[in-house]
Amino acid sequence: MSAIAVSSLRHDWTLAEVQALFAQPFNDLLFQAQTVHRRHFDPNRVQVSTLLSIKTGACPEDCKYCPQSGHYDTELEKQKLMEVQQVLEAAAAAKAIGSTRFCMGAAWKHPSARDMPYVLEMVKGVKALGLETCMTLGKLSREQTQALAQAGLDYYNHNLDTSPEFYGNIITTRTYAERLETLAHVREAGMKICSGGILGMGESADDRAGLLIELANLPEHPESVPINMLVKVKGTPLAEAEEVDPFDFIRTLAVARIMMPNSHVRLSAGREQMSEQMQALAFFAGANSIFYGEKLLTTGNPQADKDLALLKRLGIKPEERAGHDDEVHQAAIEHALREQRDSKLFYNAAV
Repeated sequence: MSAIAVSSLRHDWTLAEVQALFAQPFNDLLFQAQTVHRRHFDPNRVQVSTLLSIKTGACPEDCKYCPQSGHYDTELEKQKLMEVQQVLEAAAAAKAIGSTRFCMGAAWKHPSARDMPYVLEMVKGVKALGLETCMTLGKLSREQTQALAQAGLDYYNHNLDTSPEFYGNIITTRTYAERLETLAHVREAGMKICSGGILGMGESADDRAGLLIELANLPEHPESVPINMLVKVKGTPLAEAEEVDPFDFIRTLAVARIMMPNSHVRLSAGREQMSEQMQALAFFAGANSIFYGEKLLTTGNPQADKDLALLKRLGIKPEERAGHDDEVHQAAIEHALREQRDSKLFYNAAV
């Protein structure tokens, strides 16, 4: 199957086709992925995001990979919903180290009516700093997605995690159909979608193919597709899961690039465990987005200076946000923070 034949946007992938992509010799697959990548992106740019946990732990979901689940004893320090001011200060710091998108994650099954006003203020405040905004808050209703869109949220993250067939082995407190419903609400509200999955949870090669098929066969491809490598945390049911073969991980990135040529494929959780050589291969396979900073929600991530050093060695530069090439002056950042401090919702004591 040639690169030309599969580089157009498709939403009708079959398992046999995706199995054939995975089965190619490694060099052929990477060459094909890099060819597709160069047709749609600058191969020497990566989009840089920072992720902040705005509410940590005590989640009612039972995701077997997650240290934030209230079902497992992971010795994670729980944290109430952060004050809006704290979030905006973290966003300003992320911008200062080169991030163009600020992602906020809350360990909820879904946001409550009490939480939503604070969440909306966070979105407005981060937008005022000149950053793209992304949130992951769990399941959303149609009304909640519309409110987030009106507040200026650019992206909503809601991962499918794995294939429909394997999903029940990992999560029982929320169905696959509910996840797809939330993604449909997000699209309907006019926001962009960030949705991907996790490798290393005991899934088969066909499950990895099945995950990519679900994502690529959505009515519109997700604009961002995070591919995570399981970070094993003591106390979770997957703490002793078998390691992912590095070449299998790279193959999955390459197939994602071929199937979703216009999407940013994000090298996401697990990057701290990857060698620089593995990360370089990932970029060659079509990954063109990373999280930067010390943590991804509650797990480690390479520090920004280390990331910058690697990107420099590879001749890769951070992608600039369209229309926002100039840095927002410090005075403008301070003004945005002052404006938010005047809001009665700025100091938030809600759980």
